[in-house]
Amino acid sequence: MKIVVVGGTGLIGSKLASLLSARFLEVVVASPSTGVNSRTGEGLDAALQGANVVVDVTNAPSFDPGEVLDFFKTSTRNLLAAEKKAGVQHHVLLSIVGTDGLPGNGYFLAKAAQEALIEGSGVPYTIVRATQFMEFMATIADAGTTDGEARLSTANFQPIAADDLAGFLVDTVGKAPANGIVDVAGPEKGRMCDIIGRYLRSVGDSRKVTPDSSAGYFGCALEENSLVPVGQTRLGSTGIEQWANSATAA
Repeated sequence: MKIVVVGGTGLIGSKLASLLSARFLEVVVASPSTGVNSRTGEGLDAALQGANVVVDVTNAPSFDPGEVLDFFKTSTRNLLAAEKKAGVQHHVLLSIVGTDGLPGNGYFLAKAAQEALIEGSGVPYTIVRATQFMEFMATIADAGTTDGEARLSTANFQPIAADDLAGFLVDTVGKAPANGIVDVAGPEKGRMCDIIGRYLRSVGDSRKVTPDSSAGYFGCALEENSLVPVGQTRLGSTGIEQWANSATAA
């Protein structure tokens, strides 16, 4: 089986490619640094020749709403066209829990548009929607911090470790296309302020964390369950303190 990991040099892509290489005969890491650019189409046809599965874990190079939308729509159209020519049997997309529930967030809107292109393409697919990565908790805390105080949302939060997510993606590759959406999340759900507060204490960060029901998510207002799955969900096994301790040790 030949598997192409598009965005295979990033946080999730590099972990995924490593795990896949231990289970499958041929794994191709596709990214601009390896001569494959999904946005321009450079190298796509050659990389996908003979591929059975394509996993798209690309990340937009900008958070500007217009640029993000253009990136995901252009990249996905190029991928789907190349997949049809190559006879790819399964398109796996990494997306985000809540893409259809945060109309004020340009990144989420762009991911929703990307999902729609895949759903209407005719290529067999599975969309894996994940919650926020534990690896980004520090970034979220920093974004909410002013004068040493982190004012963080009271909305529910259920982050997943990147290693757990990569494992779920490997399992997805080995299964038949779901032609639908699969939600994955971490094992612990709680208020964002409480979860990130626990993380900060675990790594010795003494800044004050203040619950704030009006605090958003990178400028976007949150409802109670905007960032967490509400239906059937696959759960990772790595808890907050366990992840923080392993990250600190590394």
